[in-house]
Amino acid sequence: MTEIVALEVLAARVAPGQSLAIPVDGSGVAMAATAALLEAGIRDLKLICVPISGLQADLLIGAGCVASLETSAVSLGEAGGAPRFTAGIKSGAFTMRDSTCPAIYAGLLAAQKGVPFMPIAGIIGSDLLDVRPDWQVIDSPVGEARKVVVVPAISPDVALFHAPEADRAGNVRIGRHRELADLAYASKRTLVTVERIVDRNLLDSEDSAAGVLPSLYVDTIAVAARGAWPLALWDEYPADEAEIARYAAMARSEDGFRAYLSTFLTHRKQVA
Repeated sequence: MTEIVALEVLAARVAPGQSLAIPVDGSGVAMAATAALLEAGIRDLKLICVPISGLQADLLIGAGCVASLETSAVSLGEAGGAPRFTAGIKSGAFTMRDSTCPAIYAGLLAAQKGVPFMPIAGIIGSDLLDVRPDWQVIDSPVGEARKVVVVPAISPDVALFHAPEADRAGNVRIGRHRELADLAYASKRTLVTVERIVDRNLLDSEDSAAGVLPSLYVDTIAVAARGAWPLALWDEYPADEAEIARYAAMARSEDGFRAYLSTFLTHRKQVA
C-alpha cells in the first residue's frame, strides 16, 4: 500500500550506499526531495541517471553524496557544463561508470522483464567497451551470425521523481513521460513527490488512466510545492533559467558552490 508522508520522511527512506535512479531534467526531477537528502547528509549513493542528468546530479556530487555515477552525460544544457561533475571527474571524487542512453534503458528493461541482461547492437566498436567490462560481447545465439553486446540488468534500490499529482490511493499522473514508469518498474522501491494530492481516482477514466502510474509501483508519496524548481515540470511551470545560470556561475569554485547550496536549501525551506 502506498504511503503519503512528509517530505523529510520520504527522504529518510533513501539509505547511504543505496543505488538511486533519477530522471532527466524536465521529466519530473525531485529537487525538493534532493534538498531534503542534502539536509540529511546522505552519503555513498550509487547514482544512476536515466539516461542523463544536470543540476540534480551536480548538487549531489558537489555535496559529496555520490560514491559512483552511471550516466550518459551530466550537463546544465544552455547554462553550460556541470561544474561539480567536471571537478569530481578530475579529482576522482567518485567512480564513473560511462554509459549510453540505449544501454541504460536496456538495463532497466532487463530488470523489468526479470532477466539478467539485455542484448543491444549499437555499442559494437565503441571505446566504452574498454571501460565497461560488465558489458560482454557475444555471438548472437539466434538468427544471422553477428556480435551483440549484453548489458546487465539495472535494478536500482530506489527510484525518485516528481510529478504534478497523485490521488489518495497512490496512483501518480506521469502523462507521456513513460520513462518514469520504466524507472518504477525496474526499481525495488519508488519514491515520488507531487505538487498536490487530488480526491478523484486518476484511474477512473480511460483518458486519464493511460498517463497514470498505478499505486502498485509506488511505495511512498510526499507533497512538495514547486518540487522540481528550478527545473521545469510539464504542464505546471517552466525552468527558472536565471537560477540555473546563477548556479552554473557560482558552482565553478568550491566556495561558490557552498554559498549556492546554502541559499538553495534556505529557499526550499521557505517554499515548504
